[in-house]
Amino acid sequence: MAKVNSLIKIEGTLDGLTFYKGKDGYLVRTKGGVSKNRIENDPAFARTRENGLEFGHCATMGKWLRQALTTLVSDAKDRSMVSRLSQTLSKVKNTDLTSARGYRLVPIGLESDEGKALLKAFDFNSNAILTSVLLQDLALNTTTGEISIDNLVPSQHISVPSGATHVSFTAAVLNLNLNTNEKDLQVSPIVNIPINNTVTSVNTIPAAMPTGDGNVFYLFKISFFQEINTVQYPLNNGAFNVLHIVEIL
Repeated sequence: MAKVNSLIKIEGTLDGLTFYKGKDGYLVRTKGGVSKNRIENDPAFARTRENGLEFGHCATMGKWLRQALTTLVSDAKDRSMVSRLSQTLSKVKNTDLTSARGYRLVPIGLESDEGKALLKAFDFNSNAILTSVLLQDLALNTTTGEISIDNLVPSQHISVPSGATHVSFTAAVLNLNLNTNEKDLQVSPIVNIPINNTVTSVNTIPAAMPTGDGNVFYLFKISFFQEINTVQYPLNNGAFNVLHIVEIL
């Protein structure tokens, strides 16, 4: 690696030299690495090809799950969400004990209790973990998708971010076939309450259960708002919002 000392700053590859900008300025290095053809055909790179296939599969599974939850995850995620989800799905894929290496699949992993347990309790926003935000037990009815919280005192049982005056709760049930990408998402009406000392019970239930022959994901979302002149505004663009996988069947 060498440093470019010139009035002309370029980035890219030219005559086998790669020019790029680093923290120390503009740098240059010779083009290297193994050729694509060798990676694709050389028996010595069999493990590399297998890892690449499984990595791509897990990335696709993560994309399908995120897309199925677009309306919920858009304001309840962090910058590392995509990579964290792929890493988790890779662990799920490893619980596929029937497929050959390179062809292990997330859907087969999710057929096992171990695979489901790895993805269950995933938080799409690592800055807002459900168990750190909600300090009260919730109950899930897997038949109806209802999620309820009894005897909730918002000011005591919720870790409230600064500036929040109201909190909303949403339950959702997703049926997602990770073999075909067929999906059906059912979301409950939003329950919105002020953050005060009033004891209340929260009940969120979708109007119907989703249809399909895929895995069933039960999710819970908590969103924070600040009320100004009777209008509620999302707090800090959702930076403190929770989206949590409660259960997988």
